[in-house]
Amino acid sequence: MTLSLDYATLSDVGRVRRNNEDSAYAGPHLLLLADGMGGAAAGEVASAAAVQVIRRLDTAEISGEDMIEALAGAVHRANERLSELVEEDPEREGMGSTVTALMFDGTQLGLAHLGDSRAYRMRDGKLYQLSHDHTFVQSLVDEGRISQEEAFTHPHRNLILRVLDGRPDSDPDLEMLDVRAGDRLMLCSDGLPDYVSDEVIAAAMASGTPDSVVVDLITHALEAGSNDNVTCVVADVVETAPASGTQPQLVGAAAELAQGSTGRGEPTTAIRVGGGEGHGGGGHGAHGGAVDPEELRYAPRPPKRFPWLRRIAVLVVVLGLIVGGAWFGYSWTQKQYYVGTDGDYVAIFKGVEADLPGLSLSSVYERQSLQVDKLPTYSREQVEANIQADDLPGARSIVAELQQTAAECAAKAKPTPTPKPSTTPPASKPPVTTPPATVPPKTVPVTTVPSTTPSTTPSTPVDPDDCDGVR
Repeated sequence: MTLSLDYATLSDVGRVRRNNEDSAYAGPHLLLLADGMGGAAAGEVASAAAVQVIRRLDTAEISGEDMIEALAGAVHRANERLSELVEEDPEREGMGSTVTALMFDGTQLGLAHLGDSRAYRMRDGKLYQLSHDHTFVQSLVDEGRISQEEAFTHPHRNLILRVLDGRPDSDPDLEMLDVRAGDRLMLCSDGLPDYVSDEVIAAAMASGTPDSVVVDLITHALEAGSNDNVTCVVADVVETAPASGTQPQLVGAAAELAQGSTGRGEPTTAIRVGGGEGHGGGGHGAHGGAVDPEELRYAPRPPKRFPWLRRIAVLVVVLGLIVGGAWFGYSWTQKQYYVGTDGDYVAIFKGVEADLPGLSLSSVYERQSLQVDKLPTYSREQVEANIQADDLPGARSIVAELQQTAAECAAKAKPTPTPKPSTTPPASKPPVTTPPATVPPKTVPVTTVPSTTPSTTPSTPVDPDDCDGVR
């Protein structure tokens, strides 16, 4: 079964404010509300721009889960539009807007929400809040530090944390919601729930038509002393053709700016409410000498006269970090040492074994007199593959060990000299005669024989394998 929306929308400037920074739109497939922020920094421009961009979804044939993607894309495009407006006029720096949108495909709803405007649904006589406030006080409630009743009277209850402001971190909450015939939907700016309790809102929504409900809700807010603009969008989910027809309704700052720029008005509900000066869109006017309540409510960042200076400063800082990081890295490499080969000789290198295009990160620090081919195979392979050292003394210690190894291998490889045989005939001794009274020890003639063994012997045994490969 395909359902329809029977809707009405109304915006009032209120009894304190002299300009309306709220904008709202209601159509067959889209309910949308935006509450501008920034006071003198053009909050009405922000809300109107957001509504004008996002309202295009009402004519798109989108359904199901695709509505979430469409809403997210529309909110991001609206955010980009706000960024462009700030670029065009730096005085608008600091402006922003809440966004609360319900997209309807006949069977379900897609919700996009950013800020502290609210979305409600009344079903079976009970009121449910569909959106979640992005405010400081709501964060205290979420953390359990204060109760919902305390939040209603908290002095900072409307200090907003997330809005659409042209910056890249303005991502909305997105959610798919079920819907059925008999549901009543309502969007409102904070000028209503900040002064009217949920019980009073529920009572006003319990009966009447969408047209009468928006009047009742705004009347309650004004009588409660609301010092803000008040805007409401109410829609009934029905099975029959909607009594309001299918003509879209645009109210608030979006309607005013459209009339001022084109000379013709958009379809809108224009109902005078209470003692306020505003009709559906409210009136423009000077801010007067008093402090704009919006500036206190949202505490927007002050306008920046020269945003290009900030961008240049950011660019300089980023470049400084890049250059500083590169210099730090290069300085670190120049404190590293390793032992390698420089041609046919062993050398100590300063730096690391890695080259970048157009930049060498190592150079010969000390070239040694030790030739690579005087090292055994294992040591030579180590040097050719580079031996890392902790520091310069460590590199010199490695070279000293290599030199000692080369010297030992050279000594082991040197041939031992063989003495020449003697050509002098051996001398013979005459026999010795001893007296018979004593028995002397026998004397044996000694003959000198030429020696064929080396005259010198190595002090340590030689292991041929240790010096394998020495040339």
